[in-house]
Amino acid sequence: MFLSRLLEPVKAAAREAGDTLWQMYQSGDVQYSQKADDSPVTSADYAANQIIIDRLSELTPDIPIISEESSLVPLAQRQDWPRYWLIDPMDGTQEFVARSGDFAVSIALVEHGWPALGVIFWPKEQICYYATRGNGAFKQHRNLINHIKVRQHLQGEPLRIAVSRRQPLERINALLAADQQVEFIPLGSCSLKSCLVAEGGADCYLRLGPTGEWDTGAVHIIVEEAGGKILDSQFSPLSYNQRESLANPDFMVMGQSNVGWQSLIQAHSGCRS
Repeated sequence: MFLSRLLEPVKAAAREAGDTLWQMYQSGDVQYSQKADDSPVTSADYAANQIIIDRLSELTPDIPIISEESSLVPLAQRQDWPRYWLIDPMDGTQEFVARSGDFAVSIALVEHGWPALGVIFWPKEQICYYATRGNGAFKQHRNLINHIKVRQHLQGEPLRIAVSRRQPLERINALLAADQQVEFIPLGSCSLKSCLVAEGGADCYLRLGPTGEWDTGAVHIIVEEAGGKILDSQFSPLSYNQRESLANPDFMVMGQSNVGWQSLIQAHSGCRS
């Protein structure tokens, strides 16, 4: 009951933040800067961040919030939190800057170290993906809501892999079985590629390169409730709020569970700091 009561207000917060992102994207009235790690950040990120924090603080004043665009509380203060919000106010800032429109709002509730609620809102398409633990995953386009499931990959078919528009395919190809036929599906935003797997538009998504736990929190529960899984690059589970840093290792979003993924994709070391 607790999760179901939170879902609609969280969806509304994601939509409000996403609509603000879209208005700023269309107006062009945005300031751009670089973070310490050289990744881009914009005034739109900060505007969406404030909206989400305000709405979640009103909704659940006793639940702390971790956001990509807010200062991180030291591990000693947060490691025993039973639950917390984990948000990325704009997943895909590079796509915002590049004008592709493939960016999204990501909000997760993590309970006892594992995502329990996730909402992804894609402003360009007015699409909301969402899930709560044990209740399935859904895609809402305006007023139309569909239950989503991962794709049933058939033996002999090409493996459909969601990839970034900005990542060299050579690195992905090097991890695949030599005789595996593949079809690459380019899309921006980490969360949107993960949701593509959840709704059956791709078989998997291989993420190589830096991400944070806010990039996977919401999509983790959506993918799992759709019948898939997210594992690190050595086929081990991800973890949340267990280190001083919230950096993720390389990870894989995989659809149908009975596919022999370890025979198709080579495990590798993807370091986290």
